[in-house]
Amino acid sequence: MADKSKTGKLSGRLLFNLILFGLIGQIAWNVENMYFNTFLYNSIYKGASQAAIDGSINVIDAVSKMVAYSAITAMLTTLIMGALSDRKGSRKRFISVGYIIWGVIIGGFGIISRDNVSALFGISDAAKVLTTTVWIVIVLDMVMTFVGSTANDACFNAWVTDSTTNRNRATAESVLAFMPMAALGLVFALGGVLLAGDNVQKSYEYFFLILGAVVFVCGIIGLFTLKDVPKTVDNSGSFFNDLIYGLKPSVIRENSKLYLTLLAVCAYSIAFQVFFPYLIIYLQHSPDGFFSGDSLQITPALIAVALIAVVAMVVGIILVGKLADKYGKNKLVIPMLILFVAGLTVLNFAHDLKLLIIGVVPTAIGYCLLGIMLNAAVRDFTPESKTGLFQGVRMIFAVMIPMVVGPYVGKKAIFSSGVYYTDDYGVSQIVPSSSMFLYSAIVCAFAVIPIVIILCKGGFSVAQKKKEQ
Repeated sequence: MADKSKTGKLSGRLLFNLILFGLIGQIAWNVENMYFNTFLYNSIYKGASQAAIDGSINVIDAVSKMVAYSAITAMLTTLIMGALSDRKGSRKRFISVGYIIWGVIIGGFGIISRDNVSALFGISDAAKVLTTTVWIVIVLDMVMTFVGSTANDACFNAWVTDSTTNRNRATAESVLAFMPMAALGLVFALGGVLLAGDNVQKSYEYFFLILGAVVFVCGIIGLFTLKDVPKTVDNSGSFFNDLIYGLKPSVIRENSKLYLTLLAVCAYSIAFQVFFPYLIIYLQHSPDGFFSGDSLQITPALIAVALIAVVAMVVGIILVGKLADKYGKNKLVIPMLILFVAGLTVLNFAHDLKLLIIGVVPTAIGYCLLGIMLNAAVRDFTPESKTGLFQGVRMIFAVMIPMVVGPYVGKKAIFSSGVYYTDDYGVSQIVPSSSMFLYSAIVCAFAVIPIVIILCKGGFSVAQKKKEQ
Protein backbone atom coordinates (compact mmCIF):
# COMPACT_ATOMS: atom_id res chain seq x y z
CA MET A 1 0.00 0.00 0.00
CA ALA A 2 1.26 3.50 -0.76
CA ASP A 3 2.32 5.64 2.15
CA LYS A 4 -0.22 7.90 3.88
CA SER A 5 2.02 8.40 6.88
CA LYS A 6 0.79 10.72 9.60
CA THR A 7 4.35 11.41 10.70
CA GLY A 8 5.13 13.53 7.65
CA LYS A 9 7.92 11.19 6.54
CA LEU A 10 8.03 9.57 3.10
CA SER A 11 8.40 5.78 3.10
CA GLY A 12 11.25 4.17 1.19
CA ARG A 13 8.89 2.65 -1.38
CA LEU A 14 7.08 5.94 -1.94
CA LEU A 15 10.35 7.87 -2.23
CA PHE A 16 11.70 5.31 -4.72
CA ASN A 17 8.63 5.59 -6.94
CA LEU A 18 8.59 9.39 -6.69
CA ILE A 19 12.19 9.51 -7.89
CA LEU A 20 11.85 6.78 -10.53
CA PHE A 21 8.61 7.85 -12.17
CA GLY A 22 9.21 11.55 -11.53
CA LEU A 23 12.65 11.46 -13.12
CA ILE A 24 11.86 9.15 -16.05
CA GLY A 25 8.61 11.00 -16.75
CA GLN A 26 10.49 14.29 -16.87
CA ILE A 27 13.14 12.73 -19.11
CA ALA A 28 10.37 11.76 -21.53
CA TRP A 29 8.79 15.23 -21.37
CA ASN A 30 12.21 16.85 -21.86
CA VAL A 31 12.73 14.77 -24.99
CA GLU A 32 9.37 15.96 -26.27
CA ASN A 33 9.43 19.58 -25.14
CA MET A 34 13.03 20.34 -26.11
CA TYR A 35 14.51 17.72 -28.43
CA PHE A 36 11.54 17.26 -30.73
CA ASN A 37 11.96 20.99 -31.38
CA THR A 38 15.66 20.64 -32.12
CA PHE A 39 14.87 17.47 -34.11
CA LEU A 40 12.75 19.62 -36.41
CA TYR A 41 15.32 22.43 -36.55
CA ASN A 42 18.52 20.37 -36.85
CA SER A 43 17.33 17.24 -38.67
CA ILE A 44 14.00 17.58 -40.48
CA TYR A 45 14.77 21.05 -41.85
CA LYS A 46 18.52 20.54 -42.18
CA GLY A 47 19.66 20.08 -45.77
CA ALA A 48 16.34 21.27 -47.19
CA SER A 49 16.67 23.87 -49.93
CA GLN A 50 15.72 27.49 -49.37
CA ALA A 51 12.84 26.97 -51.85
CA ALA A 52 11.55 23.96 -49.91
CA ILE A 53 11.67 25.87 -46.63
CA ASP A 54 10.03 28.95 -48.16
CA GLY A 55 7.28 26.72 -49.60
CA SER A 56 6.64 24.93 -46.32
CA ILE A 57 5.94 25.82 -42.68
CA ASN A 58 8.37 28.19 -41.00
CA VAL A 59 10.34 26.19 -38.42
CA ILE A 60 9.40 28.51 -35.52
CA ASP A 61 5.73 28.23 -36.52
CA ALA A 62 6.12 24.44 -36.69
CA VAL A 63 7.55 24.36 -33.17
CA SER A 64 4.79 26.59 -31.75
CA LYS A 65 2.09 24.48 -33.46
CA MET A 66 3.58 21.25 -32.16
CA VAL A 67 3.73 22.60 -28.60
CA ALA A 68 0.19 24.01 -28.74
CA TYR A 69 -1.44 20.90 -30.24
CA SER A 70 0.42 18.72 -27.76
CA ALA A 71 -0.86 20.86 -24.87
CA ILE A 72 -4.47 20.62 -26.02
CA THR A 73 -4.08 16.85 -26.37
CA ALA A 74 -2.57 16.66 -22.88
CA MET A 75 -5.44 18.61 -21.32
CA LEU A 76 -8.18 16.55 -22.98
CA THR A 77 -6.38 13.31 -22.19
CA THR A 78 -5.89 14.18 -18.53
CA LEU A 79 -9.48 15.35 -18.16
CA ILE A 80 -10.83 12.06 -19.54
CA MET A 81 -8.25 9.59 -18.22
CA GLY A 82 -8.06 11.20 -14.77
CA ALA A 83 -11.78 10.69 -14.35
CA LEU A 84 -11.53 7.17 -15.75
CA SER A 85 -8.72 6.22 -13.35
CA ASP A 86 -10.87 7.48 -10.45
CA ARG A 87 -13.65 5.16 -11.54
CA LYS A 88 -11.39 2.16 -12.13
CA GLY A 89 -9.63 2.61 -8.79
CA SER A 90 -6.26 1.39 -10.08
CA ARG A 91 -3.77 4.00 -11.22
CA LYS A 92 -0.90 1.48 -11.19
CA ARG A 93 -1.98 -0.18 -14.45
CA PHE A 94 -2.45 3.15 -16.23
CA ILE A 95 0.98 4.35 -15.07
CA SER A 96 3.04 1.23 -15.76
CA VAL A 97 1.50 0.21 -19.08
CA GLY A 98 1.46 3.85 -20.15
CA TYR A 99 5.19 4.24 -19.55
CA ILE A 100 5.86 1.05 -21.53
CA ILE A 101 3.94 2.33 -24.57
CA TRP A 102 5.40 5.82 -24.08
CA GLY A 103 8.91 4.40 -24.45
CA VAL A 104 8.03 2.53 -27.65
CA ILE A 105 6.67 5.72 -29.27
CA ILE A 106 9.72 7.78 -28.30
CA GLY A 107 11.95 5.19 -29.95
CA GLY A 108 9.82 5.38 -33.09
CA PHE A 109 10.78 9.00 -33.72
CA GLY A 110 14.25 7.83 -34.73
CA ILE A 111 12.99 6.50 -38.09
CA ILE A 112 11.32 9.76 -39.18
CA SER A 113 13.18 11.56 -41.99
CA ARG A 114 12.39 13.39 -45.20
CA ASP A 115 13.90 10.50 -47.22
CA ASN A 116 11.76 7.89 -45.46
CA VAL A 117 8.60 9.99 -45.87
CA SER A 118 9.36 10.58 -49.55
CA ALA A 119 9.82 6.84 -50.14
CA LEU A 120 6.78 5.84 -48.08
CA PHE A 121 4.31 8.23 -49.73
CA GLY A 122 5.95 8.52 -53.16
CA ILE A 123 6.34 12.31 -52.92
CA SER A 124 9.07 14.00 -54.92
CA ASP A 125 8.29 17.72 -54.47
CA ALA A 126 10.76 18.98 -51.85
CA ALA A 127 8.35 21.44 -50.21
CA LYS A 128 5.59 18.81 -49.95
CA VAL A 129 8.02 16.25 -48.53
CA LEU A 130 9.14 18.72 -45.87
CA THR A 131 5.57 19.73 -45.00
CA THR A 132 4.41 16.11 -44.78
CA THR A 133 7.36 15.15 -42.59
CA VAL A 134 6.73 18.06 -40.24
CA TRP A 135 3.06 17.10 -39.86
CA ILE A 136 3.99 13.47 -39.20
CA VAL A 137 6.22 14.65 -36.34
CA ILE A 138 3.42 16.87 -34.99
CA VAL A 139 0.75 14.12 -35.18
CA LEU A 140 3.01 11.45 -33.65
CA ASP A 141 3.88 13.93 -30.91
CA MET A 142 0.14 14.24 -30.16
CA VAL A 143 -0.16 10.43 -29.97
CA MET A 144 2.80 10.30 -27.63
CA THR A 145 1.27 13.07 -25.53
CA PHE A 146 -1.94 11.08 -25.17
CA VAL A 147 -0.02 8.12 -23.77
CA GLY A 148 2.32 10.22 -21.63
CA SER A 149 -0.45 12.37 -20.20
CA THR A 150 -2.48 9.29 -19.32
CA ALA A 151 0.45 7.72 -17.48
CA ASN A 152 2.09 10.79 -15.96
CA ASP A 153 -0.16 13.84 -15.88
CA ALA A 154 -3.44 12.09 -15.08
CA CYS A 155 -2.53 8.98 -13.14
CA PHE A 156 0.94 9.49 -11.63
CA ASN A 157 0.05 12.99 -10.38
CA ALA A 158 -3.22 11.70 -8.92
CA TRP A 159 -1.31 8.78 -7.37
CA VAL A 160 1.10 11.22 -5.68
CA THR A 161 -1.82 13.17 -4.21
CA ASP A 162 -3.46 9.90 -3.10
CA SER A 163 -0.25 8.74 -1.46
CA THR A 164 0.71 11.86 0.48
CA THR A 165 -0.79 14.18 3.08
CA ASN A 166 -0.60 17.92 3.69
CA ARG A 167 2.14 17.12 6.24
CA ASN A 168 4.59 15.76 3.67
CA ARG A 169 3.42 17.14 0.32
CA ALA A 170 5.89 20.00 0.06
CA THR A 171 8.69 17.52 0.81
CA ALA A 172 7.34 15.24 -1.92
CA GLU A 173 7.03 18.25 -4.23
CA SER A 174 10.65 19.23 -3.49
CA VAL A 175 11.68 15.77 -4.71
CA LEU A 176 9.50 16.10 -7.82
CA ALA A 177 10.58 19.70 -8.42
CA PHE A 178 14.20 18.60 -8.68
CA MET A 179 13.33 15.99 -11.31
CA PRO A 180 12.88 18.39 -14.28
CA MET A 181 16.30 19.90 -13.61
CA ALA A 182 17.93 16.49 -13.14
CA ALA A 183 16.22 15.18 -16.27
CA LEU A 184 17.28 18.24 -18.21
CA GLY A 185 20.91 17.69 -17.21
CA LEU A 186 20.83 13.98 -18.07
CA VAL A 187 19.07 14.43 -21.40
CA PHE A 188 21.25 17.41 -22.28
CA ALA A 189 24.41 15.42 -21.48
CA LEU A 190 23.24 12.41 -23.48
CA GLY A 191 22.20 14.66 -26.34
CA GLY A 192 25.56 16.37 -26.26
CA VAL A 193 27.29 13.00 -26.73
CA LEU A 194 24.94 11.30 -29.19
CA LEU A 195 23.98 14.31 -31.30
CA ALA A 196 27.52 15.57 -31.86
CA GLY A 197 28.21 13.41 -34.92
CA ASP A 198 28.07 14.48 -38.56
CA ASN A 199 25.28 12.00 -39.41
CA VAL A 200 22.41 13.90 -37.81
CA GLN A 201 19.66 11.43 -38.71
CA LYS A 202 21.59 8.46 -37.30
CA SER A 203 22.44 10.43 -34.17
CA TYR A 204 18.79 11.22 -33.47
CA GLU A 205 17.89 7.58 -34.16
CA TYR A 206 20.24 6.35 -31.40
CA PHE A 207 19.18 9.20 -29.12
CA PHE A 208 15.45 8.40 -29.33
CA LEU A 209 16.01 4.63 -29.14
CA ILE A 210 18.09 4.86 -25.95
CA LEU A 211 15.74 7.24 -24.15
CA GLY A 212 12.70 5.29 -25.33
CA ALA A 213 14.24 2.13 -23.85
CA VAL A 214 14.78 3.91 -20.51
CA VAL A 215 11.09 4.91 -20.32
CA PHE A 216 10.05 1.39 -21.39
CA VAL A 217 12.09 -0.24 -18.60
CA CYS A 218 10.65 2.19 -16.04
CA GLY A 219 7.16 0.99 -16.92
CA ILE A 220 8.24 -2.64 -16.43
CA ILE A 221 9.67 -1.83 -13.00
CA GLY A 222 6.44 -0.07 -12.02
CA LEU A 223 4.47 -3.29 -12.47
CA PHE A 224 6.31 -4.58 -9.38
CA THR A 225 6.90 -1.45 -7.26
CA LEU A 226 3.75 0.66 -7.53
CA LYS A 227 0.91 0.08 -5.06
CA ASP A 228 -2.54 1.62 -5.34
CA VAL A 229 -4.18 3.49 -2.49
CA PRO A 230 -7.63 1.96 -1.78
CA LYS A 231 -10.52 3.90 -3.31
CA THR A 232 -12.23 6.24 -0.85
CA VAL A 233 -15.36 6.83 -2.91
CA ASP A 234 -17.33 4.73 -5.38
CA ASN A 235 -17.66 6.91 -8.49
CA SER A 236 -20.87 5.40 -9.81
CA GLY A 237 -22.45 8.55 -11.20
CA SER A 238 -22.47 9.90 -14.74
CA PHE A 239 -19.08 9.81 -16.46
CA PHE A 240 -19.95 13.06 -18.28
CA ASN A 241 -20.62 14.74 -14.93
CA ASP A 242 -17.20 13.53 -13.81
CA LEU A 243 -15.61 15.17 -16.86
CA ILE A 244 -17.20 18.57 -16.24
CA TYR A 245 -17.09 18.36 -12.46
CA GLY A 246 -14.16 20.72 -12.03
CA LEU A 247 -15.71 23.30 -14.39
CA LYS A 248 -18.96 23.72 -12.44
CA PRO A 249 -19.43 27.23 -10.92
CA SER A 250 -20.50 25.72 -7.59
CA VAL A 251 -17.29 23.64 -7.42
CA ILE A 252 -15.19 26.69 -8.30
CA ARG A 253 -16.84 28.72 -5.53
CA GLU A 254 -16.40 25.95 -2.95
CA ASN A 255 -12.71 25.55 -3.89
CA SER A 256 -11.79 29.18 -4.57
CA LYS A 257 -8.25 28.86 -3.19
CA LEU A 258 -7.59 25.91 -5.47
CA TYR A 259 -8.56 27.90 -8.56
CA LEU A 260 -6.66 31.00 -7.44
CA THR A 261 -3.59 28.80 -6.97
CA LEU A 262 -4.12 27.36 -10.44
CA LEU A 263 -4.20 30.92 -11.85
CA ALA A 264 -0.80 31.55 -10.27
CA VAL A 265 0.46 28.24 -11.68
CA CYS A 266 -0.87 29.31 -15.08
CA ALA A 267 1.03 32.62 -15.05
CA TYR A 268 4.41 31.20 -14.08
CA SER A 269 3.94 28.22 -16.42
CA ILE A 270 3.19 30.57 -19.35
CA ALA A 271 6.38 32.44 -18.48
CA PHE A 272 8.36 29.19 -18.60
CA GLN A 273 6.90 28.20 -21.96
CA VAL A 274 7.81 31.58 -23.49
CA PHE A 275 11.45 30.47 -23.69
CA PHE A 276 11.65 26.74 -22.91
CA PRO A 277 10.62 25.31 -26.34
CA TYR A 278 13.28 27.46 -28.01
CA LEU A 279 16.01 27.17 -25.39
CA ILE A 280 18.37 24.61 -26.97
CA ILE A 281 17.97 26.19 -30.41
CA TYR A 282 18.91 29.53 -28.77
CA LEU A 283 21.98 28.04 -27.06
CA GLN A 284 23.13 26.27 -30.23
CA HIS A 285 22.56 29.01 -32.80
CA SER A 286 22.54 32.32 -30.90
CA PRO A 287 24.92 34.98 -32.26
CA ASP A 288 26.43 35.01 -28.75
CA GLY A 289 27.73 31.50 -29.55
CA PHE A 290 27.32 29.98 -26.09
CA PHE A 291 28.12 26.47 -27.31
CA SER A 292 30.23 27.21 -30.34
CA GLY A 293 33.85 26.15 -30.51
CA ASP A 294 35.07 29.74 -30.47
CA SER A 295 33.34 30.80 -27.24
CA LEU A 296 32.95 27.60 -25.24
CA GLN A 297 36.24 27.34 -23.40
CA ILE A 298 36.15 25.13 -20.30
CA THR A 299 38.23 26.97 -17.71
CA PRO A 300 38.62 26.32 -13.96
CA ALA A 301 36.64 29.49 -13.24
CA LEU A 302 33.78 28.35 -15.46
CA ILE A 303 33.75 24.88 -13.87
CA ALA A 304 33.71 26.47 -10.39
CA VAL A 305 30.78 28.72 -11.33
CA ALA A 306 28.85 25.76 -12.76
CA LEU A 307 29.49 23.56 -9.70
CA ILE A 308 28.48 26.31 -7.30
CA ALA A 309 25.34 26.87 -9.34
CA VAL A 310 24.38 23.18 -9.21
CA VAL A 311 25.07 22.84 -5.47
CA ALA A 312 23.15 26.04 -4.72
CA MET A 313 20.13 24.82 -6.69
CA VAL A 314 20.07 21.36 -5.09
CA VAL A 315 20.54 22.60 -1.52
CA GLY A 316 18.09 25.45 -1.99
CA ILE A 317 15.34 23.25 -3.45
CA ILE A 318 15.58 20.57 -0.76
CA LEU A 319 15.88 23.06 2.10
CA VAL A 320 12.96 25.24 1.05
CA GLY A 321 10.75 22.18 0.49
CA LYS A 322 11.32 21.11 4.10
CA LEU A 323 10.88 24.67 5.40
CA ALA A 324 7.57 24.92 3.55
CA ASP A 325 6.28 21.74 5.22
CA LYS A 326 7.45 22.94 8.64
CA TYR A 327 6.57 26.64 8.59
CA GLY A 328 4.05 26.95 5.76
CA LYS A 329 4.15 28.53 2.32
CA ASN A 330 2.87 32.02 3.09
CA LYS A 331 6.27 33.58 3.83
CA LEU A 332 8.13 31.89 0.99
CA VAL A 333 5.96 32.12 -2.10
CA ILE A 334 6.46 35.84 -2.91
CA PRO A 335 10.28 35.71 -2.50
CA MET A 336 10.41 32.70 -4.84
CA LEU A 337 8.38 34.58 -7.44
CA ILE A 338 10.71 37.59 -7.18
CA LEU A 339 13.74 35.30 -7.52
CA PHE A 340 12.37 33.71 -10.70
CA VAL A 341 11.57 37.09 -12.29
CA ALA A 342 14.99 38.48 -11.30
CA GLY A 343 16.77 35.50 -12.85
CA LEU A 344 14.86 35.88 -16.12
CA THR A 345 15.78 39.56 -16.21
CA VAL A 346 19.47 38.68 -15.82
CA LEU A 347 19.22 36.17 -18.67
CA ASN A 348 17.88 38.90 -20.93
CA PHE A 349 21.25 40.65 -20.59
CA ALA A 350 23.42 37.50 -20.56
CA HIS A 351 25.60 37.62 -23.67
CA ASP A 352 28.46 35.48 -22.39
CA LEU A 353 28.55 32.00 -20.85
CA LYS A 354 29.52 33.04 -17.30
CA LEU A 355 26.69 35.56 -17.02
CA LEU A 356 24.35 32.96 -18.53
CA ILE A 357 25.23 30.49 -15.75
CA ILE A 358 24.86 33.21 -13.12
CA GLY A 359 21.42 34.06 -14.48
CA VAL A 360 20.40 30.40 -14.60
CA VAL A 361 20.85 29.99 -10.81
CA PRO A 362 18.06 32.34 -9.59
CA THR A 363 15.91 31.38 -12.57
CA ALA A 364 16.12 27.64 -11.85
CA ILE A 365 15.85 28.00 -8.06
CA GLY A 366 12.96 30.46 -8.32
CA TYR A 367 11.10 28.34 -10.86
CA CYS A 368 11.55 25.06 -8.97
CA LEU A 369 10.73 26.49 -5.54
CA LEU A 370 7.76 28.47 -6.77
CA GLY A 371 6.58 25.22 -8.32
CA ILE A 372 7.02 23.45 -4.97
CA MET A 373 4.90 26.06 -3.19
CA LEU A 374 2.12 26.22 -5.75
CA ASN A 375 1.92 22.55 -6.75
CA ALA A 376 1.88 21.44 -3.12
CA ALA A 377 -0.92 23.96 -2.51
CA VAL A 378 -2.86 22.58 -5.48
CA ARG A 379 -2.64 19.10 -3.95
CA ASP A 380 -3.59 20.45 -0.51
CA PHE A 381 -6.66 22.26 -1.85
CA THR A 382 -7.81 19.29 -3.98
CA PRO A 383 -10.64 17.26 -2.37
CA GLU A 384 -9.22 13.80 -1.64
CA SER A 385 -12.17 11.85 -3.03
CA LYS A 386 -12.05 13.76 -6.34
CA THR A 387 -8.32 13.68 -7.02
CA GLY A 388 -8.54 12.26 -10.55
CA LEU A 389 -11.39 14.57 -11.54
CA PHE A 390 -9.27 17.65 -10.85
CA GLN A 391 -6.25 16.50 -12.88
CA GLY A 392 -7.86 17.71 -16.10
CA VAL A 393 -8.59 21.09 -14.53
CA ARG A 394 -4.98 21.30 -13.38
CA MET A 395 -3.84 20.53 -16.91
CA ILE A 396 -5.93 23.40 -18.33
CA PHE A 397 -4.05 25.88 -16.14
CA ALA A 398 -0.65 24.18 -15.88
CA VAL A 399 -0.23 22.82 -19.41
CA MET A 400 -2.82 23.68 -22.06
CA ILE A 401 -3.03 27.45 -21.61
CA PRO A 402 0.72 27.87 -20.91
CA MET A 403 1.78 25.72 -23.88
CA VAL A 404 -0.59 27.49 -26.25
CA VAL A 405 0.03 31.05 -25.07
CA GLY A 406 3.70 30.79 -23.98
CA PRO A 407 5.26 29.66 -27.29
CA TYR A 408 3.12 32.25 -29.13
CA VAL A 409 4.50 35.03 -26.90
CA GLY A 410 7.99 33.59 -27.38
CA LYS A 411 7.49 33.57 -31.15
CA LYS A 412 6.53 37.27 -30.99
CA ALA A 413 9.71 38.00 -29.02
CA ILE A 414 11.82 36.05 -31.52
CA PHE A 415 10.39 37.71 -34.63
CA SER A 416 10.54 41.17 -33.03
CA SER A 417 14.30 40.72 -32.55
CA GLY A 418 14.89 39.65 -36.16
CA VAL A 419 18.02 37.57 -35.49
CA TYR A 420 18.88 35.04 -38.24
CA TYR A 421 21.22 32.07 -38.54
CA THR A 422 22.74 30.78 -41.81
CA ASP A 423 23.44 27.04 -41.80
CA ASP A 424 26.13 25.06 -43.63
CA TYR A 425 23.91 24.86 -46.73
CA GLY A 426 23.56 28.64 -46.99
CA VAL A 427 19.92 28.55 -45.84
CA SER A 428 18.86 31.43 -43.60
CA GLN A 429 16.46 30.79 -40.70
CA ILE A 430 15.34 32.97 -37.81
CA VAL A 431 16.85 32.06 -34.43
CA PRO A 432 15.59 32.74 -30.86
CA SER A 433 17.10 35.71 -29.01
CA SER A 434 17.52 36.70 -25.36
CA SER A 435 14.52 39.04 -25.55
CA MET A 436 12.28 36.01 -24.90
CA PHE A 437 13.53 35.99 -21.27
CA LEU A 438 12.37 39.58 -20.77
CA TYR A 439 8.93 38.73 -22.18
CA SER A 440 8.88 35.75 -19.82
CA ALA A 441 9.70 37.91 -16.78
CA ILE A 442 6.87 40.32 -17.58
CA VAL A 443 4.35 37.47 -17.92
CA CYS A 444 5.52 35.81 -14.69
CA ALA A 445 5.03 39.01 -12.69
CA PHE A 446 1.25 38.63 -13.14
CA ALA A 447 1.33 35.60 -10.82
CA VAL A 448 1.55 37.98 -7.88
CA ILE A 449 -2.14 38.95 -8.28
CA PRO A 450 -3.75 35.58 -7.38
CA ILE A 451 -1.03 34.91 -4.80
CA VAL A 452 -1.81 38.15 -2.94
CA ILE A 453 -5.54 37.35 -3.06
CA ILE A 454 -4.86 33.92 -1.51
CA LEU A 455 -2.75 35.51 1.22
CA CYS A 456 -5.58 37.98 1.95
CA LYS A 457 -8.04 35.06 2.17
CA GLY A 458 -6.06 33.34 4.91
CA GLY A 459 -3.03 32.06 3.03
CA PHE A 460 -2.03 28.61 1.83
CA SER A 461 -2.72 26.74 5.06
CA VAL A 462 -5.33 23.98 5.06
CA ALA A 463 -7.22 23.57 8.32
CA GLN A 464 -8.90 20.30 7.33
CA LYS A 465 -8.68 18.32 4.14
CA LYS A 466 -11.98 18.14 2.26
CA LYS A 467 -13.13 14.59 1.80
CA GLU A 468 -15.80 15.17 -0.77
CA GLN A 469 -17.45 18.10 -2.47
